[in-house]
Amino acid sequence: MVVDASVQGTGAEPVSEARPQEPDARTRDRVARAISEAGPLTAAALARQLRLTPAAVRRHLDALLAAGHVEAREERAAGPRRRGRPAKEFALTGTGHAALASSYDDLAVSALRFLAATGGEAAVDAFARARVGEVEARYAAAVDAAGEDPAQRLDALAAALSADGYAASVRTSPAGGAQLCQGHCPVQSVAAEFPQLCDAEAASFARLVGAPTRRLATLAHGEHVCTTHVTTSSTTASSGGMH
Repeated sequence: MVVDASVQGTGAEPVSEARPQEPDARTRDRVARAISEAGPLTAAALARQLRLTPAAVRRHLDALLAAGHVEAREERAAGPRRRGRPAKEFALTGTGHAALASSYDDLAVSALRFLAATGGEAAVDAFARARVGEVEARYAAAVDAAGEDPAQRLDALAAALSADGYAASVRTSPAGGAQLCQGHCPVQSVAAEFPQLCDAEAASFARLVGAPTRRLATLAHGEHVCTTHVTTSSTTASSGGMH
């Protein structure tokens, strides 16, 4: 075990070059996640936070730089600039963020596969409903403030979705009613295997807007946007069913 001199004599536990139970890829992932959550960070700050030696951190940063997952820049000093070469701080690039999202997707898919194997499809359905239920509760106040008209409620829902990064918009449907379009889906890769997530989301839209919905297309299945048809006509909505 290699002890980091920066923590000797502080009473802290010694740090290792790389934790024995962690392969390089997992340690590198920890470095990337730390930068994503608290960055930009210097190598010294990463070493302290992750309890790794500076040499280990530099090795993983070099690999992340070579892969284009992080970028280095001069540290922005809060006080007077000190003498000597400014320290570098590291921030995640767009490619790095995408790589992290992919690893989260892998974990989510594995978890849902386990849930399906141990609890059956009903357990996956229940999870999907619970997940969208939390989102539905968060949007309810903004949608309710739009009044009773389904068209206005749909506009409010699209605004709430866009504020959360879904790039949502409302378009007039050629078949009558409206289409809610979403240009981004944070669970796109997961929903490709577990469409229950899409079905539960469409059902939550129906409850929020107070009108029937029908999912026409999804990013998860290769379309360029998620499209949900919403029957905004009050006469049709009162006679139609919710999906």
